[in-house]
Amino acid sequence: QVQLVESGGGLVQAGGSLRLSCAASGRTFSNYAMGWFRQAPGKEREFVGAISWNSYSTYYAESVKGRFTISRDNAKKTVDLQMTSLKPEDTAVYYCAANRVFTRGLGYDYWGQGTQVTVSS
Repeated sequence: QVQLVESGGGLVQAGGSLRLSCAASGRTFSNYAMGWFRQAPGKEREFVGAISWNSYSTYYAESVKGRFTISRDNAKKTVDLQMTSLKPEDTAVYYCAANRVFTRGLGYDYWGQGTQVTVSS
């Protein structure tokens, strides 16, 4: 089992920045690729970005490419999502997730409880 806890959400004005963090506990964190997803009210959960276990590879959704950056620290068992140039359409609950396979899909093995990000116009 892997337990994931997100933090860092909040209210920010459009154009601002926010950094989300996800702390993991349980099985060996470095065995897992990590992903960030989000779900806006009335919409399906969508992929935001992912990072491979060794940080060599990253994927980003087109909607966030160039604005969001994922990083991880295997020693600290954390994965961060740095969000810049935020837009109102980035408003959502953000989730981190862990998976044995580095993928953009939604089929991750373990999920956090989510943290709310609200971007005001």
